[in-house]
Amino acid sequence: MDDKEFNALADGILARIEAALEASGADIDFELAAGGVLEIEFADGSRIVVNRHGVAREIWVAARAGGFHFRWDGAAWRDTRDGAELLEKLSALASQQAGEPVRLA
Repeated sequence: MDDKEFNALADGILARIEAALEASGADIDFELAAGGVLEIEFADGSRIVVNRHGVAREIWVAARAGGFHFRWDGAAWRDTRDGAELLEKLSALASQQAGEPVRLA
């Protein structure tokens, strides 16, 4: 995958996450900043940060539960450790930090 393809895929997933957060109805604030950094803030002040990492061509997620790297497998963004799909993993992480169900997938 070249830089152009990676950036298009990364922009697409960040937009999907942003739309899913908006539709979730959960008590969370979020902002997509320049450079492809999405910050999600919860009522308790904790955060999840989702950002693109161009050099590795991955989407990185930093949450209270730890750091996760997701790589495009041709069909989905998958965790490089356990193979979980990004939106499913992010739903679980956000639900943990929000203290309520947050469904993004």
